Amino acid sequence: MDKLKGILRALLQPLLAIVVGLGAGAIAIAIVGGSVTETYAEMWKGAFGSFYFFTNTLSRATPIMLIGLGVALAFRAGFFNMGSEGQMVLGALSAAVTAIYLPGPAWFKLVAALLAGVIAGGLWSAFAGWLDARFRMNLLITTLLLNYIASLFAGYVVSYPLMDRSGSAAMAQTVMVDKSVWLPKLFQGMSLHAGFLFALIGAIALAWFMRYMVKGYEIRMMGGNPLFASYGGVNRGRLMLYSMFVSGGFAGLAGAGEVLGTQYRYLDGALTSPGYAWSGIMATLLAGSNPLGTALAAILLAALQTGGMGVERNTDVPLEVSSIIQAVLILFISAKFTYSFFKKKKKAGA
Repeated sequence: MDKLKGILRALLQPLLAIVVGLGAGAIAIAIVGGSVTETYAEMWKGAFGSFYFFTNTLSRATPIMLIGLGVALAFRAGFFNMGSEGQMVLGALSAAVTAIYLPGPAWFKLVAALLAGVIAGGLWSAFAGWLDARFRMNLLITTLLLNYIASLFAGYVVSYPLMDRSGSAAMAQTVMVDKSVWLPKLFQGMSLHAGFLFALIGAIALAWFMRYMVKGYEIRMMGGNPLFASYGGVNRGRLMLYSMFVSGGFAGLAGAGEVLGTQYRYLDGALTSPGYAWSGIMATLLAGSNPLGTALAAILLAALQTGGMGVERNTDVPLEVSSIIQAVLILFISAKFTYSFFKKKKKAGA
């Protein structure tokens, strides 16, 4: 019964936050002179109004889900991995380079490209963990700063040595990946690709791992009470490296999935502009780092984004309304953490 309550609580938290955000959005819509019911009807149609729009929403949710799952694992272990953007970028670049230049049959190149993305993102994340374990460099700061290094490095690579010079536009991008190495589409004529299945399986597997595996228990114990975990024999440094590698691996897989399933090349700025990484972190915080709740929150955030595009197309209400709703969600998260902080402080004082 307690397990069921915990699952329901994890699923209800993002839904409650969305309701609060929609309430704030309604106020903003009324201020600009729009119809609240019409605007939200168009937002619903843009996100779920047809099977085509629904698959578009799931396609946009795929990288958000994968990144959110990785961040959830790190947060549950007590490690603040804020470097998902850089890990995703390096994973995408590694997957593109592997798919383009590695010889062999198509299936081998596809598997190798996905693994390259996971390993690149995982190593970049584990490097930040190693800096913390070895030199006590603050993990929050190092992961944030490593985002810039990864993005600028990837931008240089596709602007000079690996730039596609065959087209007249001469954009900062690699050549296109061969069609035989693309991730298969789940439905013909739709944008949803097999990466969504990776995200769905990852959410279920991570939830099972965290609850039933010994390492999952150690991660939860380290995040809940680090001193007790160390007293119980859990090696913080080793656990940090493992957790950060897997966390970054999820982000790297998100980047690889976008390259092999959506863009079919690495294009500079194509992964950072949509804000996948920060949406993934927001989904994790909304769900309290619960893997299943994170997956649901990722879909809801993606629906806000795709629905907002529909609102801008069909009404006079600007796209920024969806940004206002997401900003309120951030305030909701901040309020929740502030309340928890003062509650714990009061309990400790008592």
